[in-house]
Amino acid sequence: MIINPKFENNIVLETKFLTRRFGGLVAVNNVSFAVNKNEIFGLIGPNGAGKTTLFNLITGLIPSSSGELLYQGAEISRLRPHQIAALGIARTFQNIRLFGELSALENVIVARHLHIKSSIIKGVLGLPPASTEEEKNRRKALELLDLMGLRERTEEKAKNFAYGDQRRLEIARALALEPQVLLLDEPAAGMNPSEKQQLSEFIRSLRDRFNLTIILIEHHVPLVMGLCDRIAVLDFGQLIALGEPAVVKNNPAVIEAYLGNE
Repeated sequence: MIINPKFENNIVLETKFLTRRFGGLVAVNNVSFAVNKNEIFGLIGPNGAGKTTLFNLITGLIPSSSGELLYQGAEISRLRPHQIAALGIARTFQNIRLFGELSALENVIVARHLHIKSSIIKGVLGLPPASTEEEKNRRKALELLDLMGLRERTEEKAKNFAYGDQRRLEIARALALEPQVLLLDEPAAGMNPSEKQQLSEFIRSLRDRFNLTIILIEHHVPLVMGLCDRIAVLDFGQLIALGEPAVVKNNPAVIEAYLGNE
């Protein structure tokens, strides 16, 4: 699939009446919003509101029942996950999905496979340009591990990492895909207040360093309100609010459905 080269709109990702049904359950119900280039966009709502389902739709893990999903102006809702990743959309998961028996370095290198252009035969025989490409991928993986503060643990198995380090390793693996849009599913889960503050600053630095658009699901309201440019709120699969943090925070429907007395 080729993204429209004439697409110059500031909108990178857009959902139009996106819906996903599981039998009689409507997990995502006619959700429409647009995410701008280089925006940090928050997605919040109660448990079961449809947030992770929406991430699964965006990344092709499940197909939509109806509606449109546009990336840089092109419809992508029927593409498979590897095709969407190749276009420039990467994600982390609420439940970490690392290869526990592989080293930190191997976990990141595996994610680079979409950028490998040499043939399998050349790779097996170690012929150029396969050997050159392998070294390039290794170098980029090491740079990402260094960025995450994991450079000294490159050969350690992922299963031996503490929870917070596994989170950072998963982000490194997502960045190895060289995405334009990065989806983070509850990146602050399990972190203490100090770690959450550091994470907020780190996410901003990733946006600026890699020229990213970031969409994140997060339950820690202060982090979301202080970090995101705009926020969308889901409740029972429906979009009940969309706008800047101060506006969303004072929306009566959001207070009733989610924020309460926070």
